[in-house]
Amino acid sequence: MTTNWHDLIPEDNIIEWRRHLHQNPELSFKEYNTSQFIYDTLAEFPNLELTRPTETSVVAILKGGAGEGKTIALRADMDALPIEEETDVAFKSKNQGVMHACGHDTHVAMLLGAAQVLSGMKEDLAGTVKFIFQHAEEQVPGGAQEIVDAGVLKDVDEIYGIHILPTFKKGSMGIVDGPATIAADGFYLKIQGKGSHASTPELAIDPIIVGSELVQALQTVRSRSVKSSENAILSVGEFISGQAPNIIPDTAKLSCSIRSFSEETRDLIETRVKDIIEHVTKAHGASYELDYIRGYSPVINDHDLAVKAKQAAINALGEDLVYDANTLMASEDFSAYTKVVPGCFMFLGAGTEEDGIKYFNHNPKFDVVEESMFNGTKVEVQVILDLLGKK
Repeated sequence: MTTNWHDLIPEDNIIEWRRHLHQNPELSFKEYNTSQFIYDTLAEFPNLELTRPTETSVVAILKGGAGEGKTIALRADMDALPIEEETDVAFKSKNQGVMHACGHDTHVAMLLGAAQVLSGMKEDLAGTVKFIFQHAEEQVPGGAQEIVDAGVLKDVDEIYGIHILPTFKKGSMGIVDGPATIAADGFYLKIQGKGSHASTPELAIDPIIVGSELVQALQTVRSRSVKSSENAILSVGEFISGQAPNIIPDTAKLSCSIRSFSEETRDLIETRVKDIIEHVTKAHGASYELDYIRGYSPVINDHDLAVKAKQAAINALGEDLVYDANTLMASEDFSAYTKVVPGCFMFLGAGTEEDGIKYFNHNPKFDVVEESMFNGTKVEVQVILDLLGKK
């Protein structure tokens, strides 16, 4: 087994790769230059077989030289967000209205670092590593499902991923045993009533009244339908209606964000929401148009893999930088992978306010302590060495 592999971490390259990607962000399903940059960079490393399973994704395959073994996948996403950057970094986005505000540039840089290190350790590995550089995490239906549909995971035994999170201790690694992220669904609703002058309400079907009843009724879904042991959130974030003080309007529009922790609860909430909308509108003689959107499923970390990942993180970083994380109240299309094979999704701390890191993901002032990335690469390498390393 190669010793002192920590010294092989290409720290300068990781920062350089990240800054190049940060300056040149591309939106979901349009990562043409990003994926080509990844492909060209990987092509410089030894012992890798490169494929393009979709138009804007890249997979590198490393077959160990120490015999047969499992196939382990490591995944990084690469797409940016439609956000105008407001940071003062020297490598600010060159693409107006597009920004790496979720850290996918760091995910790619970390995994490129792991690929560089491991590609030079072929003879120490018994098994196969797949480095998955995935497109389009930010836009439903997501790139992960396309990767699965392309057959990339057919021979994969386990998959691991890392997401960077500002406001957490720089270089720390959080592991969740169970739900790592939640399902994020929602709906847009248009209520069609009948307008009238406010002095003749008997001639109207008031969509404000209908919408108000719906808002109240929807709050009972969590308290009366979901098991008390389950967590779920329904938040009506938009209610638009009205024309003038003396007019009862024709229509009202509502939108709602729905968060849940299991597929069972997710399905239950959708059924209850649709039933409530149907019956409340019918009771008032109103009609409606509903656009119910199912986002990504929850990422459920496999117990055995969570144990392995935590031990790998401790081996790589020491116990002081590894913690038991809570479920992240956001969604991730890594769930498409964990539906197919056992997986573990980890959280890398990017720094706190003490480090000048004040803004969370998807903020135009999002930033990270770049040195945190080195620990992400170390954990990715350590996972592979623990699972496939020649004993």
